[in-house]
Amino acid sequence: MIKAVIFDLDDTLISERKYIESGYHYISNLLSLKLQISEKELYRLLVELFNQSSVNVFNRLFDTLQIAYTKNEILELVEHYRNHLPSIDFFDDVVPCLINLKKRGLKVGIITDGYANSQYKKLDAVKAFDYFDEIIVTDELGREYWKPHPKAFEIMKERMNFEFDEMIYVGDNPKKDFYINSIYPIRTVRIAREYSIYKYELYYENIRESLKVTSLLDLNKLIQNDVGE
Repeated sequence: MIKAVIFDLDDTLISERKYIESGYHYISNLLSLKLQISEKELYRLLVELFNQSSVNVFNRLFDTLQIAYTKNEILELVEHYRNHLPSIDFFDDVVPCLINLKKRGLKVGIITDGYANSQYKKLDAVKAFDYFDEIIVTDELGREYWKPHPKAFEIMKERMNFEFDEMIYVGDNPKKDFYINSIYPIRTVRIAREYSIYKYELYYENIRESLKVTSLLDLNKLIQNDVGE
């Protein structure tokens, strides 16, 4: 019987794209006065450069503008980006899903990778701690324990006091979210968001999800029989 549903964060509960856009708005505002370039134009350039490649976007912005920069200036921008309070919301299906799960007596949690300060800003922005029983930011365990490492799942099992086969993990990233079911009997569900940044990633070790949904509202239907209804 399923007793807990654990979720990934980025592109599962919130839009990673919206987070990135929020960060670029923030950085554009910071740079506008310094560079004497309109915030709107800087934001346009950042999004355009990101759409071309997500690598070294700030460096490439200065290169495009033909403005000299130092490594420390780039690192400072990255810190500002990671520490900004993002303008983001849960996807529309998240809160209704959580309400239904809790009505059925299930516990809900989050296991999320990413730099801890950034992830906590995202969690704070959507008031995640008001909705979830347990949240694990794997960066606090050490970068080597980011998914697909099983450590966070082991900790979640102990904190929530359930067995692995009583747990569902919902994620979106084939590179790291579904490999856990080759280690422990955790059922995995892939949420296929239309604009997921990771939708075309290859499966790690070709380990696939147990089930796939296009809305978290479908998740409630899938687990209905597993909670004794």
